[in-house]
Amino acid sequence: MSLSRRSRSYLLGLFAILAMSEVPAHGERNQEPFLRMRTAHFYDVTWSTDKVKVNEDVVIEGKFRLFEDWPANLPEPDVAFLGNGTPGPVFVRTESWLNGRPAIQSVPLKIDRDYAFKTVLKGRIPGDHHVHPMVNVEGAGPLMGPGSWVQVAGRASDFELPLTTLDGTKIDNLETWGVSSVVGWHAVWIVIAILWLAWWTRRPLLIPRLVAIDEGREKLLISRSDLMAGAVLIVLTVSVVVIGFMWAENTFPRTIPLQGGRAVVKPLPRSQAPVDVVVERATYDVPGRSMQIRASVTNQGSRPIQFGEFATSGLRFVNRELPAAMATVAPNYPKELVPPAGLRLGDTTPLGPGETRSILFDMTDAAWETERLTSLLNDPDNRVGGLLFCFDDRGERIIANVSGPIVPIFKDLVAHQGMTH
Repeated sequence: MSLSRRSRSYLLGLFAILAMSEVPAHGERNQEPFLRMRTAHFYDVTWSTDKVKVNEDVVIEGKFRLFEDWPANLPEPDVAFLGNGTPGPVFVRTESWLNGRPAIQSVPLKIDRDYAFKTVLKGRIPGDHHVHPMVNVEGAGPLMGPGSWVQVAGRASDFELPLTTLDGTKIDNLETWGVSSVVGWHAVWIVIAILWLAWWTRRPLLIPRLVAIDEGREKLLISRSDLMAGAVLIVLTVSVVVIGFMWAENTFPRTIPLQGGRAVVKPLPRSQAPVDVVVERATYDVPGRSMQIRASVTNQGSRPIQFGEFATSGLRFVNRELPAAMATVAPNYPKELVPPAGLRLGDTTPLGPGETRSILFDMTDAAWETERLTSLLNDPDNRVGGLLFCFDDRGERIIANVSGPIVPIFKDLVAHQGMTH
């Protein structure tokens, strides 16, 4: 079936509109929920600014916890690297820190421990870019933190990356430094390759050679001059390699090989007054977009506590009735990551020292759908994970792990069908 001329015009116009339009996509939403809920939980994440110019810095700081309920189908984080998630090389990472130590190498990380990070990104390409902190784990891939929009103004041609090496050599722009040498040596080898191809293509190639081989005269295909040309090429190739080696040794007398070692960074100290959370039942109301977790919570500290926030997959369900919890939400924190309904409790009474109580935590918002987290119901192990932030009467914060199996329910849909029948 062929399309009419008008239909083809409509389709071409639609493709043109899609090609020219900017789609504010969030790549982290394409990750499976078990990766976002049960690997690395980022918190206290801040961006120093949301507007920079080309060559200016934005600093991303915060903490992350490698979740206690680490998925069994993923390798443990024995080799991890601190990175940043951006739509391409729109920034240059000039500094990386993990617990106050340089994070220029891979490090082994421990499960159920916390780490503080800091990255400094330098604006490179103008535009509005979604910027995430990220931890890369060998075998598990990138584990993304929450993202915020950062606007880079200026011209990409103005970008510079100056650097002073350990021996005092000053580099005006690391992005273009040494490019002429790379181009020059590539040109040398391209010229040699063209000369070699030209030598063989100056004579008929396919049919005459095939006829010669069929007639058993293949020795006629390689003449004495061909052998001499091959010998000259060998001598020329070896000479170029030796000259190139001597040139590199003379031009760069001090070199450092690529670093393949791993640094060691100790995790942050554990909390001295933990809160124990045991999930009794977790459900997700599919039509109502509501997650409810009933858990048995034990206060193992010496002061009463209240529950201020449930965080998972970059979303922060904050108890808006608790001032200490609301104080942790910065004014410039991405609004789409802080659902307006927040965290609602079945019992708001403070939990006393040594007390154990069954408490219902309700997190209802369309963010479960927009962040594509409802596909957790299709995961083989079907588990939910997150961090519960508790506050004592002095405003000090305690972080507890929350994990357990989750069951989908369709109560709103069932009620609607009952009414229609």
